Amino acid sequence: MTRPSENEEEYILRQELEKRRDAVRAKQAELADDERASLKELHWMRCAKCGAELQEVEFRGVKVDKCFSCGGVFLDDGELEQLAGRPGWFDGMIKIFRPT
Repeated sequence: MTRPSENEEEYILRQELEKRRDAVRAKQAELADDERASLKELHWMRCAKCGAELQEVEFRGVKVDKCFSCGGVFLDDGELEQLAGRPGWFDGMIKIFRPT
């Protein structure tokens, strides 16, 4: 049995992500507007790991969400791509956001 190439693995992953994205969109479409608003209010700017309030921090021109309780850093859609194009961004992020 041969191992799939990187292109095949990437294709399979993209297909799986698209299925998951479609399932979430369908589920969101089923929610009533008031239920969707209630969920947003409950979770807006809350850490996915510990539930603490997130603080917006500007890092190299990109506003990222930082949890000062558990140390988590969260990026909105497109922010990783904005940072990845800048040399040294990962090392800088580790230095700045690593808990002391």
